Amino acid sequence: MAETIAFYLIAAVALGAALTVIMSRQPVYSVLCLLVTMFALAILFMMLGAYVVAALQILLYAGAVLVLFLFVLMLLNLSPEQLRRVGSFRWRWLGMLMAGLLGGQFARLLSRPAPALWTSGNPPPSGTVAELGRALFTTYLLPFELTSFLMLAAIIGAVTLARGLRKSD
Repeated sequence: MAETIAFYLIAAVALGAALTVIMSRQPVYSVLCLLVTMFALAILFMMLGAYVVAALQILLYAGAVLVLFLFVLMLLNLSPEQLRRVGSFRWRWLGMLMAGLLGGQFARLLSRPAPALWTSGNPPPSGTVAELGRALFTTYLLPFELTSFLMLAAIIGAVTLARGLRKSD
């Protein structure tokens, strides 16, 4: 019973922080609320026994990606007028509509009975950190490197856009 209450409390914190990410007018506050959401998700992963995923959630998303977002926001140093042009109100409503549709699909998925994860013919995966690392750096090396290249390209694009906005003002 205590685990169920803790789950619902942490899920409520994650949902509240995620809604604040969408509703906040300040981009820095949005990033900080996204950090709270990532930590709450990591706690939920830990409650499920997925300790590696929880650690990766904190190290990669909360640690690296959000610091990158914050760095780009500080690097852009947009004025309030530029922020109003970028963060249009109609896009927020579209985002909230999409979040509502996703929530409806999630509720529909939860109303169905859960399928069996593995049968007697298929044993459960072991999922150790060593196996995860081996798979990441052998089988999935190309997608791993392409993701880092994509993030680098996004940073360069953001810096290029920021310089273009400064020159036009």
